Amino acid sequence: MPEQALRAGVPLASVALLVGIVAVQAFPELPHGASLAITVTGVGAAACACWLSRRVRILGWLLLGVAWAMWRGAQAMDERLPRGLEGEDLLVTGQLLDLPDPHADGTRFAFRVASARLDGRALAWHGRVQLAWYDRSLVLRPCGRWRLRVRLKRPRGMVNPGGSDAERSALGRGVDAVGYVRDGRDNQRLAASACVDRLRQHLAAAIDARVADPHDAALLRALAVGDTRGLDPDDWAVARATGVSHLLAISGFHVGVAAAFGVGVASLFYALFPGLGLRCPRSRLQAVAALVAAVAYGLLAGMGLPTLRTLLMIAVAVIARSRRRHLDGRHALSVAMLAMLLVDPLSVLSAGFWLSFVGVAFLMFCLDVRGCGMRGFVRDLARGQWVMSIALLPLTLWFFGQASLVGALSNLVAVPVVSLLMVPVTLVAVLALLACPPLAAPLLALAAAIGHALWWVLARMATWPGAAWYLPAVTPWALWLAMLGAVWLLAPRGTPHRWLGALLFLPLLMPARAVIPPGAFRAWVFDVGQGLSVLVRTDRHALLYDAGARYPSGFDVGAAAVVPSLHALGVQRLDLLMISHGDNDHAGGAGAVLEAFDPPRRLSGEPARMPAPMTPCEAGQSWRWDGVTFRVLNPRRQPSHDNDRSCVLLVEGSGDRLLLTGDITRRVEGDVAAAVPPGRPVLLTVPHHGSKTSSSASFIAVLHPALAVVSAGWHNRFGHPHPAVVARYRDAGVPLANTAEEGALRLDFPVGAPAHAWPGERKRRRRYWRER
Repeated sequence: MPEQALRAGVPLASVALLVGIVAVQAFPELPHGASLAITVTGVGAAACACWLSRRVRILGWLLLGVAWAMWRGAQAMDERLPRGLEGEDLLVTGQLLDLPDPHADGTRFAFRVASARLDGRALAWHGRVQLAWYDRSLVLRPCGRWRLRVRLKRPRGMVNPGGSDAERSALGRGVDAVGYVRDGRDNQRLAASACVDRLRQHLAAAIDARVADPHDAALLRALAVGDTRGLDPDDWAVARATGVSHLLAISGFHVGVAAAFGVGVASLFYALFPGLGLRCPRSRLQAVAALVAAVAYGLLAGMGLPTLRTLLMIAVAVIARSRRRHLDGRHALSVAMLAMLLVDPLSVLSAGFWLSFVGVAFLMFCLDVRGCGMRGFVRDLARGQWVMSIALLPLTLWFFGQASLVGALSNLVAVPVVSLLMVPVTLVAVLALLACPPLAAPLLALAAAIGHALWWVLARMATWPGAAWYLPAVTPWALWLAMLGAVWLLAPRGTPHRWLGALLFLPLLMPARAVIPPGAFRAWVFDVGQGLSVLVRTDRHALLYDAGARYPSGFDVGAAAVVPSLHALGVQRLDLLMISHGDNDHAGGAGAVLEAFDPPRRLSGEPARMPAPMTPCEAGQSWRWDGVTFRVLNPRRQPSHDNDRSCVLLVEGSGDRLLLTGDITRRVEGDVAAAVPPGRPVLLTVPHHGSKTSSSASFIAVLHPALAVVSAGWHNRFGHPHPAVVARYRDAGVPLANTAEEGALRLDFPVGAPAHAWPGERKRRRRYWRER
């Protein structure tokens, strides 16, 4: 690329390329076959335009971004496990990647499949998979080659109004399948290999052996080698509430500290050997040393996205210095982004890409660092935290649904402590572990003491009002207005009416609230996999019926799906939590809901099995909210079967009605159907997820629901809904919807009109990476 283009055109080119790539991420489908060939042709044409015509250069970069993202996205989707292999027992050979993550029920790890066989027949498929091995005695080492008997499926996640998008995340991380290792003699380790990840595990174990407190050791492992396996959900909750999550992973600033260490080592060489300056310019060797140190630290850290961004910027600066060219920070950032997008256009799917590049861009745009001495350093640090808090607030709410109002203050304390004290001491301790292990113990003890004191402060700041601040789901137009407002508000002095930029944050901070008139209500049947969770809202009240499961691995559907969905829908208060009965797929997530909302009323069909005190459900209980009546129809007596103790709730407004059935079986279905008074049509959740022990023909005939909703997991091991149950509803002319196929479902019950079922979230938020 000509030097003039490098100086003047790279920032615009990188932005144009980014816009083109981002535009593709909104596509519901990507081209295949002949259309893909046209796309590849478009890549070549757009690339030519980028180089040959100055007038259309920006347009060429934009078109290149579109074509490149379409081709790479289609390729990534084609690399996923073929659908015909889902659920089959495959014999795969490959290598462990990254650091295995041990849990109470087994070990989870990434695995690169080099070859696969089905029934002795070689398959053409290979890729990266996420596996679980439910063997508590097993100790896995990174980089080992294994032959494993596995059962896989394509990445598929729950799709709700809030929470993370597992399928988008899988595409961004290059995960082609997920599954588990089957027991058997076929599972054998073939060889052990040396690699950086094995060194990372060795250093992590060495830190554990020298630091007595497990939590302090976990913090040091995160800073030293990017190993966050020892941090539990409570740690991440404190980090989110105080806005310091970026410090628990290896951030760009930490890499900069490593680069500065490299510069210091190079300067020491010149001080010891002055004649070296006659052979190699000092500035050139310092730049190379900075890059080498940064790359070494980046490899130990696992090469996260912020790390790559910083390494690319340092590499650009080193190249410019070696060529004796001046390249300011704006151009270095642009070249780094351009290089990353050309290598991996799917990196835009991760929150780290946006928080990293946008954060650094705002710092360059807004700050003019002129501080001298400690006073100037503190002033610039405070201004930097103010800029980051304002600039990244819209993106933080967009990606995570929450922000921290104490983040600027907590970062003002944590950033210098972590980056200027803990990281340098920890890095020296890591070098000591490699060169002279006895010297590492006092250094690690010092870093642990600093980290322990810092975490004590952060844990208390996390309890302050506003530390965890939730808002309803952010709309795209509100996001863009808020980002424009941040640019305006943080613009340099002299920009007219900068305070008006704050007004552009209003759609983000004060979203419109949907009004539900008296006598009407709205229900959301959340996508919680194999389980159930339903939100019922009137004008001024909210009830949650069941909360999904919590698994032995520690994965809590209540925390991962239900609570984020409630926040995304703008629920600030739960008036009542009703847990139908004590089975895990209904009650497992209740603890997370109770912790997040602490509802004043709690009902359950099996209060003795609940994580907190609850009042028993009894037939005949009723109450009225905003013109909507809630009636408990079951249990009428003490059933002999646990499932038949389920609370059954009938919700009646001025229109159609909703029946929430839990896991009742045909033993009590007759009593429940008889307790439903004649009136408007009924919509119901299918009892027991569509098990063959429920949904009897007589139950369906008596109620004749206008819609039946199944809440079940995709390809679940129970076979829910059972084909016989599906046939019963079909024969009765009852439409059947399934959260496994459609995602979360919204049901509106207006006044004096039929209920309306909206398209499921999987269809409404259709993207090319979404599984059908």
